[in-house]
Amino acid sequence: MKTAYPIVLTPVQGMYAVTIPDLDISTQGTDIAEAMYMARDAIGMWICFEQDEGRPVPSPSNISKIKTKPGETKTLVDIDLEEYRRAHDNRTVRKNLTLPNWLNERAESAGINFSQTLQKALKQQLGIQD
Repeated sequence: MKTAYPIVLTPVQGMYAVTIPDLDISTQGTDIAEAMYMARDAIGMWICFEQDEGRPVPSPSNISKIKTKPGETKTLVDIDLEEYRRAHDNRTVRKNLTLPNWLNERAESAGINFSQTLQKALKQQLGIQD
């Protein structure tokens, strides 16, 4: 799911403080590019955590409704949440499965890695590209 959240960039002592008003979180960067990168990462991390905890995630607000002070800049930061999760959530999960004994024996004798084969098949079935 791709989305874009408004952020506010505030110059502070040669750096940029970043606030993400919709999520009530902040981060910073040494320059505008790094500040936006850090905002994207903070948004992805926060949303993934909230989703994992089963809590609702606020939708992005309209950027025109965001208030700024003199010297601050408001802009949007886009994020592909599915891509972010794929890149950052590589925890492994143990799954039990069943298959016929004859198939298990042939696969073991062929040296097939069951986890790798299952991951490849699931990605293919779900249309996920690496």
